[in-house]
Amino acid sequence: MMGIILLGPPGAGKGTQAKKLTQAFSIPQISTGDMLREAVKNGTPLGKQAKGFMDAGGLVPDEVVIGIVKERLSSADCEKGFILDGFPRTIPQAQALDRVAKELGKEIRFVLSLEVDQNELMERLCGRRTCTSCGAMYHVQFNPPKTAGKCDKCGAPLIQREDDREETIKNRLANYNKATAPLLDYYRNTGKIRSVKASGEIDAIYAAIVKILQ
Repeated sequence: MMGIILLGPPGAGKGTQAKKLTQAFSIPQISTGDMLREAVKNGTPLGKQAKGFMDAGGLVPDEVVIGIVKERLSSADCEKGFILDGFPRTIPQAQALDRVAKELGKEIRFVLSLEVDQNELMERLCGRRTCTSCGAMYHVQFNPPKTAGKCDKCGAPLIQREDDREETIKNRLANYNKATAPLLDYYRNTGKIRSVKASGEIDAIYAAIVKILQ
């Protein structure tokens, strides 16, 4: 049973690495957003509760999120393990997750902290461009369109989303550092945390992760 938590700031590549691990180990990638949407779509009692908060533009309370996490981890596809991406975000969530894992007879074996220099994160995130029509993603440096400012797939204009502007990113990173620093200490005390240098080639970062897991 391989329970993995992926921690890292926005732009650290958690989603990219989670997808590769999912294919290699045949265990699901579980992100809080996906989980909430799924519960709402399936109309579970907790999903209905979550929908009420989401429709009102509020944050879904921890007890509802934890309940949905428990439902998800009870699914058949989590028998061999799971990858939690973007959860937990706070110490109370981490403590609740430990209780849930214990109740389900599952174990969080590895907490992988993807570490990237702040300047590199800014470069990665500020360079992102999104198609206004089909939503395709580009990067001015790493994945530029064939014609500047135009989508390769449908020819529509590309924009820099509000989320990807420098000021917004600085705020997101500051909030992440503030909320997650205590979480890193929490997992250091359990001895489960492993640091992964997440700069450079995607495949090299992936190889370093697999080495840890093996």
